[in-house]
Amino acid sequence: MREMIHPAGGMVQALRAEGRRVAIIHYWLTGMRGGEKVLESLLRMFPEADLFTHVYAPDRVSPIIRAHRVTETSVARLPFARRLYPSYLPFMPRALEEIDLTGYDLVISSEAGPAKGVIAPPDAPHLCYCHSPMRYLWDQYHVYRAESGLLRRTLMPYLSHGLRQWDVTSAQRVDRIVANSTHVAARVRKYWRRPSDVVHPPVAVEAFSAVRPSERGGFYLWAGELAPYKRPDLAVEAFTRMGKRLVVIGGPDKAAERLKARAGDCVTFLGRADDATFRDHLARCEALVFPGEEDFGIVPVEAMASGRPVIAYDRGGARDTVVDGRTGLLFRDQSVEGLIEAVERFEALGLADLPVDVLQRHARRFNEAAFQTGIARVLRTMGAGADAPQPVRAAPTDAERLPAMALPAE
Repeated sequence: MREMIHPAGGMVQALRAEGRRVAIIHYWLTGMRGGEKVLESLLRMFPEADLFTHVYAPDRVSPIIRAHRVTETSVARLPFARRLYPSYLPFMPRALEEIDLTGYDLVISSEAGPAKGVIAPPDAPHLCYCHSPMRYLWDQYHVYRAESGLLRRTLMPYLSHGLRQWDVTSAQRVDRIVANSTHVAARVRKYWRRPSDVVHPPVAVEAFSAVRPSERGGFYLWAGELAPYKRPDLAVEAFTRMGKRLVVIGGPDKAAERLKARAGDCVTFLGRADDATFRDHLARCEALVFPGEEDFGIVPVEAMASGRPVIAYDRGGARDTVVDGRTGLLFRDQSVEGLIEAVERFEALGLADLPVDVLQRHARRFNEAAFQTGIARVLRTMGAGADAPQPVRAAPTDAERLPAMALPAE
């Protein structure tokens, strides 16, 4: 097993030396997305940890996760659970409370679906890393309901009411909450009425590299899952109107086909590209276009690690990662016209030629060492009381603070 990559490992090594047991609860393990990347980093911190999850599909996760003992909840025994697990949300609170954590000395829950509702032993601190309070219960409830089929749309008001009560109640069982961005921290405060620390998720910035200006391709890039809330439609329509080149990377295919019907010849769709193609386009684009509101948003950091700026909607996690005028441009009007104006302003200011070293140094603020250091700091201070947590770190949101940033050592 790989050891922890940062000096903050002293606290972790002390736990190992004392023979203390760590339990990590992750909502479900059915693929590798941002939450699972965070889980991998936690497992590198605690290589002897045991994993608990509602549904486990070993063939869809990484070797790092498969190397650990994984225990499924009772949800996994329901019919076709690997495929239908989102429909079994009402069964998940009880399933979490059935998990026996006797003998564990530290509990870490990874929350985006239900995970934090376990009952920890009295002497075991419980740290919740919150990727997001469940959107389908809170801020996106009406969106999810409108997009559901007739049966689910009918049942949601009756089931969601009780689930919200449980969600708030289970948040009070946690000793400390860590949010992945200031945006999520605000939602934790709004819905759970709890303060939280901010530790940004780890981004593999070392996997990305820049190219010479002469190697850039003269196109803009949109990349990610073609989900409505990410607003790929804004990018496609804006660049179609402007007649500027846009490359779109992402799926699913059905969503891409719908967007193609609205796109001009200047827009190219590459579908679900492999890693090499994604990194190549990220390094050669004029800028990454990021018009959606996300809890954190890893792709903008990857773009900056590739030496490229970001044009991002001024909401959500982008406020933590993109420094207006120094690592990209933030715009406030989330519309086709607003994006067109942002691209025109980006070009008028010459932001495509921002210094590569500034962009890459800024991206290193979000590497794995920074994440693990933040988690270790919170764990060290949990004995001070869960009611008065101090923020671990938060990225600056204005250009003036960028020169003073404390960057990781080269």
